Amino acid sequence: MEIRQRDEQEPFTTKDGSIIRSLLDRANAPVQNQSLAEAFLPSGAATTRHYHLLSEEIYYITSGSGLMEIDGETQQVVAGDAVLIPPRAWHQITAHEPLEFLCCCAPPYAHEDTFF
Repeated sequence: MEIRQRDEQEPFTTKDGSIIRSLLDRANAPVQNQSLAEAFLPSGAATTRHYHLLSEEIYYITSGSGLMEIDGETQQVVAGDAVLIPPRAWHQITAHEPLEFLCCCAPPYAHEDTFF
């Protein structure tokens, strides 16, 4: 059984500029096909617009609000929203207030799969 405690995982900044804490991924568990991370953006901050060649992502907004952009289409997001980001889709999220969200990636998140 693999269980990881959130507060025992060290946060880091991804290539796109968000601060994430990997909850389960290849770095801390025998994960093969997906990853789960908690992400944070302070009020007014945004990720750098980017895409992933291989990973399909799901963002689940847990607190705050912001603006989600995927391939030129924008929509407001708030706590309780789940967002699908297909592979190769350019995307960016901007925080209107402190924004926290879960990020699921399949295959697992990798810096080398992030392109600008």
